[in-house]
Amino acid sequence: MSALAGIKTIKDLELANKRVFIRVDFNVPQDKATKAITDDARIRAALPTIQYAMEQGARVILASHLGRPKPGKRDATLEPCGKRLAELTGYEVLLPEDCVGDAPKKLISELRAKQIVLLENLRFHEEEEKNDEGFARQLAELCDVYVDDAFGCAHRAHASVHALPKLMREKACGFLMEKEIDKLGKIVSDPDKPYLAILGGAKVSDKIAVVEALLNNVTALVIGGAMANTFLKALGKDTKASKIEEDKLALARTIVEKAADKKVDLVLPIDVVVAADINATEGKTVSVDEIPDGMMALDIGPKTLALIEAQCKKAKSVFWNGPMGLFENKPFSGGTFGVAKAIAASKAFSVVGGGDSAAAVKDAGPEVEAGFTHISTGGGASLELVEGRKLPGIEILRSAQ
Repeated sequence: MSALAGIKTIKDLELANKRVFIRVDFNVPQDKATKAITDDARIRAALPTIQYAMEQGARVILASHLGRPKPGKRDATLEPCGKRLAELTGYEVLLPEDCVGDAPKKLISELRAKQIVLLENLRFHEEEEKNDEGFARQLAELCDVYVDDAFGCAHRAHASVHALPKLMREKACGFLMEKEIDKLGKIVSDPDKPYLAILGGAKVSDKIAVVEALLNNVTALVIGGAMANTFLKALGKDTKASKIEEDKLALARTIVEKAADKKVDLVLPIDVVVAADINATEGKTVSVDEIPDGMMALDIGPKTLALIEAQCKKAKSVFWNGPMGLFENKPFSGGTFGVAKAIAASKAFSVVGGGDSAAAVKDAGPEVEAGFTHISTGGGASLELVEGRKLPGIEILRSAQ
């Protein structure tokens, strides 16, 4: 069964002259001092859906959260997002003082051609994260049609992604959500084999569920990043000052055993780039058996990267989530960027599961970025989908709901 079964897309809806509520994900990174947007990728990702609705003659209402504003505080306004959206589209973006009540109602009723209403931060109301039905009913008063294009929020049962569509007769996914469900759905339910998964990041504890799920499906599993240190120590390596999770050593040994039982080729680092601290300006490549005293592993080494490159060449499907090291610091970025290039150069159906790995692909350059089949906009949501979980923001869109 298709991952999109029972879900309408925006093209299935009659939008002309309708008030169309589009849940977008404008939770963009900002400069702490100036509040200037430092990466507008999430805004750009929503443009096809917004522009299609406008072209169909809809009265477009956009809604998003931004950051984690404290109760009673309004220090995370969506005004910079509205300004950037206006620059990207040429539309006039109107921002009411709130996301519910008379202010947005008035603006929506007076919308003219080439104008959009962007509601103020949904999280200014605690009821949003509580999935409050009363708050959802206030949002429902603003619209006739509901479209969800915020995949990055699909794993959260919040009012604007769960309680609101539950109230709406006309609901669908936008183009971004459709693509996310389709591409990640293929990785979950119908991956071409050999299937390679590459996991990185800091903690084993963050990836336990996805590792368990992947072991039932993959041909090979690569583990890098700081989480690999815990596996290395569990296998008897002296990781010296490297960051590890002492309470996950037994779990790491169990995962190694499960991989062997399921005949999954488990690839762990055989060499690493080490330094005395994370702010070091240079690193030293050593075998995992020869990490010097006082040093910590901060990236995979070239021999390990060569193993991963060999896996990428023979893979027909690749899923990647998590950097191979401290890629924000140039001396320890080689492994992460090397993996990005290896996947991009392969002929595999390749999906990046959002988060830092998606940022790394972008940083690697447009040619590398173009080599991927799909770069997800939702780190947590994509991981939960790969784990096999049903995401509330997706399931509520199915016609049976």
